[in-house]
Amino acid sequence: MPSPSVARLAGALYLGTIVFGLFAEVGSRGALIVGSDAAATARAILADEPLFRAGIAADLAMLACYVGVTALFLDLFRPVHAGVSRMAAAFSLIGIAVLAADALLLLAPLRLLASSPALVALGDSQREAAALVALKMHGDGYDVSLVLFGIYCLMLGWLAWRSGFLPKAIGALMALAGGCYLLNSVADLTAPAFARMLSPHLMDPTLIGEAALALWLLVFGARGTPGRTIRVPQAARQGHRA
Repeated sequence: MPSPSVARLAGALYLGTIVFGLFAEVGSRGALIVGSDAAATARAILADEPLFRAGIAADLAMLACYVGVTALFLDLFRPVHAGVSRMAAAFSLIGIAVLAADALLLLAPLRLLASSPALVALGDSQREAAALVALKMHGDGYDVSLVLFGIYCLMLGWLAWRSGFLPKAIGALMALAGGCYLLNSVADLTAPAFARMLSPHLMDPTLIGEAALALWLLVFGARGTPGRTIRVPQAARQGHRA
C-alpha cells in the first residue's frame, strides 16, 4: 500500500506544476505576446520585463516540481507494473530535459531587445522580429516536450486504472489527457493547417485530468490496495534453476 504522505506530496507537487505552468504560459507570456505583431510584443515585454522574467522563474519552478512528481510516481506505481512505471518516468524526464533546454529561448528576447553595443548594426524592427521568432520557436519546443508528456500521461492513465488505489475515472481522464496532448502537439508540429482546424477546447481535458489526479492525491492520498503483481514462489524459482 503506498504511503499516504508520499501520495499527498506527489499530489502537492503535481498541483505546483499546474499552477506554475499556467502562470508562465497564460499569466506571463499570454499577457505579453501579441499574436504575430513583433513590434507590439517587444513593447509589451519592455514595458513589463519583471512579468516576463517571472514567467521564466515559474517555468523553472514547474520543472523542479515535475522532477519530484516523476520520482514519486515511479515508486508509487512500481507495485502496479514496474516496467511501465520505469518507462513512463523515462519519457517524463526526457520531456523535462527538452523543456529545460527550450527555456533558453526565452532569454533571447531579453538580449535582443536590450540596448547593447553588440546589436548596434541591427535596426529596431530586425531585433523585434528576431525576438518574436525566438518566442515562436520556444512554442515549437514546448510542443516537442508535450509529445513526450502525452505519452507519459497515457502510461500514467493505464497505471492509475490498474492501481486499485485510485479511481478508474482518474485513470481514464489521464489517458484522455495524454491523447489530447499527442494529437494537438503532433498536429502543431507536422500539420499546422490541420491543427488550426482543431477545436480550441481540445486541451481542456488535459487540465481536467491532471488537476483531478493532483487533487485526489493531495486530499485523499492513495486508498485501497495496489494492483496485483505476479510473484513466482521461491520454491518454484529454485526448482527452475535446478
